[in-house]
Amino acid sequence: MTDGTTIRAAGGVAWRPAGDRAEVCLVHRPRYDDWSLPKGKLEPEEPALLAAVRELAEESDVRAVPQVRLPSVRYVSEGRPKVVDYWSMRAVGNGGFQPDTEVDAVRWLPVDEAVRLVSYPHDALVLRAFAGLPPVTVALAVVRHASAGKRATWSGPDVARPLDVTGWAQARRLAPLLALVRPVRLFAATARRCVQTLDPLAELLDLPIEAAGDFDEPRPGQNAQENALAAAGRLLELATTGDPVAVCSQGGVLPGALARLATHRVAGPADVPGCTAAGPDADWTTPKGGGWLLAFADDRLVAADPL
Repeated sequence: MTDGTTIRAAGGVAWRPAGDRAEVCLVHRPRYDDWSLPKGKLEPEEPALLAAVRELAEESDVRAVPQVRLPSVRYVSEGRPKVVDYWSMRAVGNGGFQPDTEVDAVRWLPVDEAVRLVSYPHDALVLRAFAGLPPVTVALAVVRHASAGKRATWSGPDVARPLDVTGWAQARRLAPLLALVRPVRLFAATARRCVQTLDPLAELLDLPIEAAGDFDEPRPGQNAQENALAAAGRLLELATTGDPVAVCSQGGVLPGALARLATHRVAGPADVPGCTAAGPDADWTTPKGGGWLLAFADDRLVAADPL
């Protein structure tokens, strides 16, 4: 919950390939005798994306990687307004479902059958949005470095400027979010603050951080558009491998790189609250310690959801 009035919850459309189509996961709750998408309430201060993945695992024992933000739904529950945020998620494992008092059955169904089975129209709406997505092949996490004080107050080379106290706190909060994409490689621009932003994630996953100059800001005399083109090209190269990665870059290169990726965007779900799946003229400004969940269909951007 975010306040004393509105109930905040999150969940997902977990999917797995089944021949030439996808199957999605529904759960049966004996308390309500309904079939619904897996979801649950946020813990205090918990990001919605983290809650969505956690609740999916708790209700269905499905381990999944989030990909695209789907429509949020709003309704009244027990006399209070409730907002549920949803993501599409690729199932990557199963812990072995055991029925209990909260969920006593799990079913995997083609989307059209799931739409007919769910007990609530808002679940059907979310499933139809999922059905409108192109096949997502990979999701990448891209962030801007965390807070590192002011350039004017740092006496050494700017590339050596470290994170400040706020920045380290941001980096620690980012680590579990970035880990949700299950990255197999970590890339950082060569500035010290970019590498440090990924340090907590590297420790969490026991992965090295690879320096990548393609994600550096332009230096004096360099062309900013060329830097943006190089960063966008490297992201596309990483996306086409099909392996998830996490990248930390800088504020002088990320907006231009993301705008270039958006020129190659494929159509995704329309009118998705909170999902910036827009064109190159969208606002791609990224705050320090902020980032994006980028979903790709091969070398085409499907959606970009702010972290």
